Parts: sequence; C-alpha cells; structure tokens
Amino acid sequence: MPVWALPEREKERWVIRSKSGRVIAQMPDGALYFEQTTFPFFDAPPDHDHIQEAFDETMWTAIASPPGPLVSGPQERQLLAEGARRLRSQTQRAIIGLFGGNLLESGQFLYRNDNFFLLLAGEPDRAHDFLEKLTRMHLRNLEKFLGAVGPYIDVVLFGDDLGMQTGPQISPEMYREFFKPHHAQMWKRAKELANVKVMLHCCGGVRELLPDLIDAGLDAINPVQISCRGMDARGLKADFGRDIVLWGGGADTHRVLPGRTPEDVKRHVEEQVSILGPGGGFVFQQVHNILANVPPENIIAMYEAVKEC
Repeated sequence: MPVWALPEREKERWVIRSKSGRVIAQMPDGALYFEQTTFPFFDAPPDHDHIQEAFDETMWTAIASPPGPLVSGPQERQLLAEGARRLRSQTQRAIIGLFGGNLLESGQFLYRNDNFFLLLAGEPDRAHDFLEKLTRMHLRNLEKFLGAVGPYIDVVLFGDDLGMQTGPQISPEMYREFFKPHHAQMWKRAKELANVKVMLHCCGGVRELLPDLIDAGLDAINPVQISCRGMDARGLKADFGRDIVLWGGGADTHRVLPGRTPEDVKRHVEEQVSILGPGGGFVFQQVHNILANVPPENIIAMYEAVKEC
C-alpha cells in the first residue's frame, strides 16, 4: 500500500478517505484487504460530464498507483520523463508503463457492479454516452502519459477485468457493442504516440473474448488465469499463441501456490513452461499477485523451477 493512501484507524476497522474526507474504503478487523464503500454514480445522480471528479471519490481511482503524488503538480510530465529515462539507461529489459484506461471496471467503480450491468442491458444510450466520455478522458490522459514516458518504455499496460471464475462478465456481443470500439481507439492511439506494444491486465475466464481483443489491437494479455473455465494453458497456446503474447499463467496462485508442497509447485511450473514456452509468445509470471496465504518455500520453489527451465 502506498504511503499516500493514509489509512486511519476507526473503531473495529481501518478506513481510507478521499480528499473530501469521505470514507471510500474499509478493511474490517479480520480482513486482509480493503473494500470499496462508495459508488458516486449510485449514491447520487450520475453526471457523465464530471467523471474525473467522480474518480476522486472511489477507492480504485482516488489512490494513485506509484509513483502517484511523487510526480504530481506542474512538473508532473518532466518528473515522469526523467524517471523513465533514468530507468531506460539502467536496463535492457522491457519496461512497462502502467496506464489503466479501464472501461468496464470504471463503470463498476462508479455505478457499482449490479447497477452498471443494468445500465448496459436496460439503458444502452446512456451506457454509450458514459463510455464515450470516459474514453475521451482516457485519451487525454494517455496523450499526456505517453508524451512523457513514450520514448523510454516498451509496453503500455491497460486494465479491465472482463472475466470471472466461470467465464466472461459480459457476452461477446455486449463486448463488441460497448467496449471493443473504445479499446480499439485507445490501443491504436497508443501505438501512434509511441513505439509500444499494448498489454491488457484482464483477470478471469476471457477465452470467448480473446478473438475480439486481438482484433482490437491487443498484443499481450495478463495474468492468464489458468484456474478459470476455458483458460486451459494448452488450449490457449494452441488457439491463440500465434496471435498474442501470454504474459502469465506460469503458476496457479489459486490452488497450487497456496496449498501444495514445494515439489508439487516445481512440477506444476515445469509443466506450464513446457506448454506455454515453445515458439515464444510467453512471458513467465505467476497468475496475478502472490497473496498472504502462500508459504515462502513455495515462492522459492517457483523461482527455482523457472531458472531450471
């Protein structure tokens, strides 16, 4: 958690407040993570002309990802550029620039999941208006971001968790109507602004959406959540391995890393690499974050197995 999140102790929970003083997140005693508590477009009449201001009142958007406020203010672009230039001079490895540009998730952050799904299904004109104005905001931010770091990075990372454990959150038809045109617009613009590849952090089972994501201009997907329906590594490699980089899927953080032995982890990693590695188009990474219930010896076994592959 970045220091600028400023969690406060309140009764039997920790809370995080927005700049306005409103509690936007809480972590009750006994929990390990914060949860969102406010949804600006559910709690008050939505105003699609003030999405940026609404973002200041949600947990996922009010707390900036690093470097956050360290590069805020009138010198923001200069500081970002200097940091990226310094990093580029220190490594030949690929550098990822975390941008965001979330679409489905932004609707969920602001409206709340259930209400945003109702909007998409029941009020398509209002949903299109929201997504068009949201995309305009993202494009303005993308131009500023890549204007600063574009010469020094190799990959620009967008985000949108489109999947669940059992498959996509939305149908391919709904993705094509509401989200694909905006993804395509942002990803095309990113490649016009800088010599970058586009990666999408997209959790869950999204096999059914991959053809459209690739058609929209996606170069790589992460975290390749292999424990979800339809996300079998062998099938993904066979069907999509020539068209997209699978950045992840190297170790299952859902069932294998938390509860198996180091020997099991080693065999699992070796198998995943043997499936995903041939022919290229694979970057090893465990599936998403390593959580608090993973034994350290299993993390070590994962890294040792990769080094031996």
